[in-house]
Amino acid sequence: MSTEEEHLLVQMARRNWIILALFLVASALMRDPAFSLGILCGGLTVVTGYQWLHGALVKILQRSDAGAVRSFQTGYLVRLLALGVVLGILIAVLKVNIVGLVIGLSVVVINIFWTTVKRII
Repeated sequence: MSTEEEHLLVQMARRNWIILALFLVASALMRDPAFSLGILCGGLTVVTGYQWLHGALVKILQRSDAGAVRSFQTGYLVRLLALGVVLGILIAVLKVNIVGLVIGLSVVVINIFWTTVKRII
């Protein structure tokens, strides 16, 4: 990866946390702890998944053998399963606010959209 690409990924990782913090501040103004908890749980889940995927992509790009693809595919399924388990626990066991959870889960999507628009302009 080039220095520019690495800088972009660092900026995006930082911006994920900034967007999550802004959502939490906005939800705190609403004075609904359940809603804020939903945003926090969704945001932490998606940012953790993003970081995990980033690490996996860096590893596969550093390897050149045929087993790298199989390893990435297996890791992808593990990440997908882990995400499903975490969301299941958050929704069924902890009963977090669904709207807050969805807003928290949108942190990375908003970041990617913002970055795309910024780079196009």
